[in-house]
Amino acid sequence: MDTIEKIRENIGKVIIGKKEVIDCMLTAIIARGHILLEDVPGTGKTMLAKSLAKSMDGTFARVQFTPDLLPADITGVSYYHQSSGEFVFRKGPVFFNILLADEINRATPRTQAGLLEAMEERQVSVDGITYPLEEPFLVMATQNPLETLGTFPLPEAQLDRFLMKLSMGLPNKEEEIAMMERFMEAEPLQELKAVAGREEIVQLQKQCRQVYVHPILLNYIADLSKASRERNQVENGISPRGTLALLNACRGYALVAGRDYVVPEDIKAVAVPVLAHRIQLSGAELDRDGNENFIKGLLDSVVLPTEDWKRR
Repeated sequence: MDTIEKIRENIGKVIIGKKEVIDCMLTAIIARGHILLEDVPGTGKTMLAKSLAKSMDGTFARVQFTPDLLPADITGVSYYHQSSGEFVFRKGPVFFNILLADEINRATPRTQAGLLEAMEERQVSVDGITYPLEEPFLVMATQNPLETLGTFPLPEAQLDRFLMKLSMGLPNKEEEIAMMERFMEAEPLQELKAVAGREEIVQLQKQCRQVYVHPILLNYIADLSKASRERNQVENGISPRGTLALLNACRGYALVAGRDYVVPEDIKAVAVPVLAHRIQLSGAELDRDGNENFIKGLLDSVVLPTEDWKRR
């Protein structure tokens, strides 16, 4: 059994159903991206993040974002050590493999921006010194779509740093019954054991860069981005960073599916979670359903030829 399947099955011991969400989460970490989970409380977001960390024997940190949280509370701080007579850097939670930024939109924009360098460049700069982050590194941020009082909406620059925006959603009746039966006498998360090492994830990240993408599919991705900028109802279309994000995501998704080449279904599977939060419809506030429907409409309107997608 390969590493991806082992991790998927291991997470499945804790999370009932949600295969698409789990696959997207695996895609994100393999593609060296980050995830924004927008959902109501109690849907299993923290449990999902902890399950991934335990499955790959990674370190995990959870930070509750509040208005009084400071950037140094995330990145770390230099302090004077009296015994040595020198300044010592105390690393913050951003130096863990999996960082759960809980309710990220409750922190001030200044604190939110404290994550930008870590997410984009995988490093932290404090007092003129740059500290690299350990790989793999994944930020999984959450926000509650129902409560807006006392929140600071994420600006476009911050949203653009997230590879995907996902929603766990509520379970159906069968999944909820299975959940109650599983948790009735056991604590699956506490019993979860590592099935892979961090170095195996790093190797998968390297393999992701080798996944083949046919030139026609590259042209298709470029056409999607171009079409998003030309529609009348769009104020801000897909940026070049968004185009690269879609490319990386479909390569990661192909690897999760067990292939070393991308097929059109990979692009269509990740297009909505990768692109919907990156566009702004004109004359309206950011609307999740409207943005998602717009991306689905793009996928239907941009013609894709039939081809043998394997490497020749």
